Amino acid sequence: MTEKIAIVTGAGSGIGRASAIALLDAGWRVVLAGRREAELKVTAAHAPDRAFVVPTDVTDEAAVDALFAAATSAYGRLDLLFNNAGASAGGRLEDLSLEAWTRVVDVNLTGAFLCTRAAFRVMKNQQPRGGRIINNGSISAHAPRPYSVAYTATKHAITGLTKSASLDGRAYDIACGQIDIGNAATEMTAAMAKGVPQADGSFARSR
Repeated sequence: MTEKIAIVTGAGSGIGRASAIALLDAGWRVVLAGRREAELKVTAAHAPDRAFVVPTDVTDEAAVDALFAAATSAYGRLDLLFNNAGASAGGRLEDLSLEAWTRVVDVNLTGAFLCTRAAFRVMKNQQPRGGRIINNGSISAHAPRPYSVAYTATKHAITGLTKSASLDGRAYDIACGQIDIGNAATEMTAAMAKGVPQADGSFARSR
């Protein structure tokens, strides 16, 4: 194969944008998915001849199905899915609203499931068969930060999704893995540079 196709969710900023640009630089064609079309276009400008912007809310089943339909219609196959879209909600556990909890679960976990399911449907039936799925976990998939119950719970769940998808994908030559990145300087982590609660009860800047 001389041309490989990727979908990156949350491609409008942070790790998603950096990953999409790295793939573009490596010669991939990359479908950029995310809620903010303007930010996706900024990412696409890095290599407009190989980037395809598809505004997508990963919590919306129909939108996810439309994303994968658009990708396969444009390029005929899918070699890589990077499940990167994420959300967080801070605050004390006892004060966290159901609405905030549900939003984080919908984006971080349900969104990753919907995209993984769609990728399976494409990858198992294409020729050559198979592909790779990478889930963006977190250090929070191993140990929590204070006041992060929704984010931590979903990132632990991502590990379960990864392991289960890895097992189920074997029959179709679909490999599924997970990366657990430490602190990354992104919009979502900007507050950490100013100071956040630590596990020992102190308040300090995070590197």
